Amino acid sequence: MTHTVEKQQQQQPSLFLGVCCQSEEPHLPLHSSIALFLLSYCECKSFKVFLVSAAPARCSQRLESQLPGSLEVSDTRLEDVPPLVRGCRLPAVLDETGQLCRAGLAVVLRHIINKTLEAEPSRNDVLALLGFKKTCLKACAEVSKWTRLCETGIPSAVEERLQNPNNHSQQLPLSILTLEQRLAEPVKVHNDDKIRRQKLQEQRRNGKNESPKGQGDVDKESAPGEAPQAGDGLELRAALAKLSVESVPAVATRENSEIRKVKTTDLPLLEHVFAEGLYFTLTDVVLLPCIYQYLCSLQAHAASTLHQLPHLLRWYSRVQEVPGVLRAAKACGMTLSVPQVPTPRLPGLSAEEKPTSPLEQEDNPEMTTQLPFVGGPRPTMTKLKEKGVEAVFAPHPCPAWTLPWDNLPGAINPTEGKMSNIRAVRKRQQLNNLVAMVTDQARPGYSIVDFCSGTGHVGIVLAHTLPDCQVILIENKEESLVRAQSRSAELGLKNIGFIQANLDYFTGPFQIGVALHACGVATDMVVEHCIQAGAAFVISPCCYGFIQNAVKFTFPKSKRFKETLTYKEHMILCRFADQTAVQLPPERRLIGKQCMGLVDLDRSWEAETHGYLVQVMTMEPESCSPKNNMLVGKPPQKSGLDIGVSQLEAPVHN
Repeated sequence: MTHTVEKQQQQQPSLFLGVCCQSEEPHLPLHSSIALFLLSYCECKSFKVFLVSAAPARCSQRLESQLPGSLEVSDTRLEDVPPLVRGCRLPAVLDETGQLCRAGLAVVLRHIINKTLEAEPSRNDVLALLGFKKTCLKACAEVSKWTRLCETGIPSAVEERLQNPNNHSQQLPLSILTLEQRLAEPVKVHNDDKIRRQKLQEQRRNGKNESPKGQGDVDKESAPGEAPQAGDGLELRAALAKLSVESVPAVATRENSEIRKVKTTDLPLLEHVFAEGLYFTLTDVVLLPCIYQYLCSLQAHAASTLHQLPHLLRWYSRVQEVPGVLRAAKACGMTLSVPQVPTPRLPGLSAEEKPTSPLEQEDNPEMTTQLPFVGGPRPTMTKLKEKGVEAVFAPHPCPAWTLPWDNLPGAINPTEGKMSNIRAVRKRQQLNNLVAMVTDQARPGYSIVDFCSGTGHVGIVLAHTLPDCQVILIENKEESLVRAQSRSAELGLKNIGFIQANLDYFTGPFQIGVALHACGVATDMVVEHCIQAGAAFVISPCCYGFIQNAVKFTFPKSKRFKETLTYKEHMILCRFADQTAVQLPPERRLIGKQCMGLVDLDRSWEAETHGYLVQVMTMEPESCSPKNNMLVGKPPQKSGLDIGVSQLEAPVHN
């Protein structure tokens, strides 16, 4: 039976997991399997779980062997999913209010962990999954290559392998090879000096003949799939001790004086035990269902390639030593076992033969696209001027327009927050500019998305000012979004929704995108998202110095800029675009403003290739922010319209 969500969401949060149907037979995509495995490992019962499919099939019955028996699971059709969730990629969680949606694999998994800890604060094993400073997989995939590898790279490669098991059977995906290389590297963990001294003492006690740095020969490790041997017992014991649910009395492990005198640089390095180094974390939870499926496919179709993955197989064996893993895997229909390698292990590839992984490129400064900063902006600006390219700022259509701040509820006014009075005044001035531009383009029934919303200064004002529009706030920092939701509840706003997710996980339709001080490439991501949706945009860029080549786009962006400037020269413009602080000399600030204008001109010209009419203008008054540019773009169907000053001559009242 297909269920709707309206009643359940009032009682407990709802977790929505996607289901794929091939040849009328449903199966769980890896992101869904990963979420179920974490629920099983944590023994979390805080969610009502819905399996979402386009076909009205009884997925929960047909997939029963892969669903933990402790969970309450229902089926629902895609059209019955609440709109806020329907506008996001799954997995997604909708909170009890129905107004806050968390979407995307890493965000949802971290939320499952937090809900488990709310119910059982003593679960040290669950807390440990968040890693050092609770930052495991917290950085978004656009910023962190490691998050991107684990959240999308490896699952996508495995899904492709499962769909075409006989294609390229002898060629391992780059993402899998990247993980193999990372597992082969020594690791550093916070405050690892004590563990490394214990390892040295253990080596000497056992009479081991290892290199001074601890980089022993690979052949001394246990074979792939074998249980960890005595040689790597210290790292594994330290890792498993951290996962203990019960408090374990401290054991006296003080090293002898000879060991304490050894220089840190001469201590043996620690070997990888788990994916992020020494400890079992959320990353291992993400990878285990992926690698399980991948190894099963290799064993069935290309067993001879297993010898290329000695460190991955070793990790796979160690993960099975973690208490609770085998139980959780069995509940999800995964029968973990040790793969049998049919051929002897071959010598590793030479440095010249090894593929260059994305993570190596990130760690090696000589291989990154970010070039060192040299020189000033004048040669670059002169080069552009000789080609007829100069910063041009459109006139502000309504420089004196302001919201009726004295008549607005206190929860809307920035002066009610924790910021200083001076900063609050500037924030109100910034909001005047963005709300004016959005109000000009908004029509009843429009959906307006506040990207990188923070605590909701822009979105909450828009929701109050435009009650006939639906406003969605998107932010990847949970604390900021929860605060925004609290402010909204205080105001009693009904036309507002909240999504904790990275931009890529929001796929819903909207008509206007807005962002106040979107840092670095976040501005470019918002512009791209608006173009894909055919939506207008009003964006105030920020942190130009953080701009650099990313996965989806490179700089410069427009044809004319690419024909004139190199990447390095464009980075010089970006670097000096940040030189606009009020304490700087006026001449230097003027150059910074011109650099800002040139960077945003490049952005606007690229958007215009998609039929947009884009204007770069300055917020009023200019003193409202050192980063006072605005990009106002109208999609093709509206490009013939000028900004309507007439609608903005008087403040908008609710």
